[in-house]
Amino acid sequence: MEFIHETLPQRVVFAPGGAAGAVAGEVAALGARKAMLIASDREAALVDPIAREIPVVVRHDEVVMHVPVEVARRARDAAAASGADVLVSVGGGSTTGLAKAVALTTRLPIVAVPRTYAGSEATNVWGLTEGGTKTTGVDDAVLPRSIVYDAVLLTGLPGELSVASGLNAMAHCVDSFWGPRADPIDRVLAGEGVRALAAGLPVVAGDPASTPGIEQTLYGAYLAAVSFAGAGSGMHHKICHVLGGMFNLPHAQTHAVVLPHVLAFNAPHAPAAEQRIAQAFGSTTASAGLAALRARLNAPKALRDYGMPEDGIAKAVAPILAAIPAGNPAPVTGDDITALLHAAWEGGAPS
Repeated sequence: MEFIHETLPQRVVFAPGGAAGAVAGEVAALGARKAMLIASDREAALVDPIAREIPVVVRHDEVVMHVPVEVARRARDAAAASGADVLVSVGGGSTTGLAKAVALTTRLPIVAVPRTYAGSEATNVWGLTEGGTKTTGVDDAVLPRSIVYDAVLLTGLPGELSVASGLNAMAHCVDSFWGPRADPIDRVLAGEGVRALAAGLPVVAGDPASTPGIEQTLYGAYLAAVSFAGAGSGMHHKICHVLGGMFNLPHAQTHAVVLPHVLAFNAPHAPAAEQRIAQAFGSTTASAGLAALRARLNAPKALRDYGMPEDGIAKAVAPILAAIPAGNPAPVTGDDITALLHAAWEGGAPS
């Protein structure tokens, strides 16, 4: 057994019903006195109690999916003009992503309060979109110093979005079994993440306000993100980043649709990983376990349902091929990507 595993430095606080006090404590622990609060205006009712407990100097609500560079630039300008010394983000992956974009250039610390299962809060990965191309990178400056998970803040998340976001987290787990830096520790975390997500997601799909279900799903999403941060971005995420940037597709739903196709493609070439994923699902095979879960959740099925044009398949093949890591379990050709994308576009069965 020979590998190198890096554990990222971060505080994680589970505080059901106590987000405001927990965030105030994390901000104080950083010695910060001027907080830039980043949250969509749709989150105002949930954000106000947090705002009252911390020293806010500016509230910034321009949050856009995939973090366009011009949106990031305006947020950076707002941070500089306010003299902020800490960033507090409350929301989903796009909100966390915007805070990361600000931290990338300002080096300000982030306290992240997630309202989905995106997992960006537990990684040092940033992403920006310009001209239809999404660029990602790794920088420890964008890793939030603290995460505050409060299940109560997610009780208003619609069931359909909970399902898509949770399957996005599941994709982090699956990619972590064969990502370019995957090691035994990443695989242990990912396996427990699969188990927790498979247990929690059906509960929140049936009752989006179930705090026990939300807590189990948050726990799984956190493990998924930590394993992904260690293992690195594999075939699945490279496909989704290209599609999201090129066609402005919704992030969570894109991951939810593409995941079973990548799992079916790679699993036969990674039997040890396939067996561990299957065990985490409590199933005979990894693909059967995921399929059974998706059926229970009525998961998103087709990229065309979310705005991807059919002629976009041909446009996406070359950039996807260029992005897929060399160590992917299965050899990948342009014909493979074309077939996979077409099946995902029309909602066909993985093969």
